[in-house]
Amino acid sequence: MNFHLGKLKKIKYMEFEKHIIIGGEEWCAFPGLNIPAIKARVDSGARTSAIHAQNIQKFTRKGEKWVSFEVHPLQDSRRITVRCESKIVDHRSVKSSSGIAEKRYVIKSTMKIGTYEWEIELTLANRDSMGFRMLLGREAMENRVLVDPANSFLLGDFSEERVKEFYQHIRDVKSGLRIGLLASNSELYSNQRIMEAGEEHGHEMIFLNVQQCYMKLDAVNPEIRYRGGSILNNLDAVIPRIRPNLTFYSLALIRQFEALGIFCANSWDAIGKSRDKLYSSQLFSQNGIQIPITGFAKSPLDTNDLINMVNGAPLIIKLLEGTQGKGVVLAENAKAAESVINAFKSLQANILVQEFIKEAGGKDIRCFVIDGKVVASIQREAAKGEFRANLHQGGTASVIKITNEEKKLAVKAAKVLGLQIAGVDIIRSNKGPLVLEVNSSPGLEGIEQATGKDIAGMMITAIERQLDWQRDLGIKGFDPE
Repeated sequence: MNFHLGKLKKIKYMEFEKHIIIGGEEWCAFPGLNIPAIKARVDSGARTSAIHAQNIQKFTRKGEKWVSFEVHPLQDSRRITVRCESKIVDHRSVKSSSGIAEKRYVIKSTMKIGTYEWEIELTLANRDSMGFRMLLGREAMENRVLVDPANSFLLGDFSEERVKEFYQHIRDVKSGLRIGLLASNSELYSNQRIMEAGEEHGHEMIFLNVQQCYMKLDAVNPEIRYRGGSILNNLDAVIPRIRPNLTFYSLALIRQFEALGIFCANSWDAIGKSRDKLYSSQLFSQNGIQIPITGFAKSPLDTNDLINMVNGAPLIIKLLEGTQGKGVVLAENAKAAESVINAFKSLQANILVQEFIKEAGGKDIRCFVIDGKVVASIQREAAKGEFRANLHQGGTASVIKITNEEKKLAVKAAKVLGLQIAGVDIIRSNKGPLVLEVNSSPGLEGIEQATGKDIAGMMITAIERQLDWQRDLGIKGFDPE
């Protein structure tokens, strides 16, 4: 009996020798993710391992799906932020400790713990509410590790000073700018192109969904935060691309970014002016910018005189809140015009009426203005059956050489509204070029594809210029002295 017990103990001892003994918490490193030290909670009750991740963005690299994300590796601190990239190996449903299932991206990375290292799977999850920024689950430990939960840091502990040394390079090394793209849909061509262009210039691009941003108003410590609590105060610049139905909230966010000293490619004030068609038309008139004759009234009693004031039917009826060709109606005769105008008024909708420029033949010109210069222009022709040249409604685009007068008109219109980046729509008439409207979030797809120009790259270059960022050095405001 004693012989058998002794033999069994020897076998068990040999099995223990094959395994690494770790404590209930250990320091880990992920060299491939540029994380030299992160404290992990060792939990054999959890199947998968997880690492704290915020601002998670999926992208494509050489035909493969990748993900970029931010890690705050130190517990109870956001002062160190590591931006990581990795190929996606899975998009998996994982149950949290509270029992709630959520979809998470899964990556693979080599983990170093003590003198040992091997590749493990990690799910990306926001662990701000957890005590540890990493969880080491049983799949990563299987056939390698035995856990002694009564002890910690059996493979080595680090002092606070040592951890600071690990991350000193992240504080000291300055590369690209941190640029936020404030929009609603990351899948749109324009938004994807801007993200790509920024990354090609060496900047850290962060997509910010307008509706997932929120702000803290405080005289001492004002903030803007993003989904999960990530603080956005350390951004260098923001590119706003705002949907009409989110204008009010978006302008409030942009005001807050500006109050924090963060450069915005278009200011809240300029965007607000461009979104208010009546106000922008008034500004154009006051500054000698020719527009189609425009009328505005509130009372239905004035409808007939309003129609006559803009040279009668046919005429254009515009909702003040419309954009990208939406909320624009052609009334072909006086009776139709009166019916549409009164119908809108009965709905308490604010509208403009505008003369119809017949000689334009359903064509207009989109001038893309960046920092006071027309960088590209196209002619847009309306789809069959449409009266307005609009690529969103099936129109076609072609390259056009515009006149100096048209260039000056486009630049002046953007300047009057205060827009650094603008799409200025011009129509040719018997009276000369007229400004139809100015878009503060102009689309890139039609103009880039028609002209072959890198408009998104030009937008990024304009931000670099505004912030005095030296591309060869990658340092904002670099002074050789």
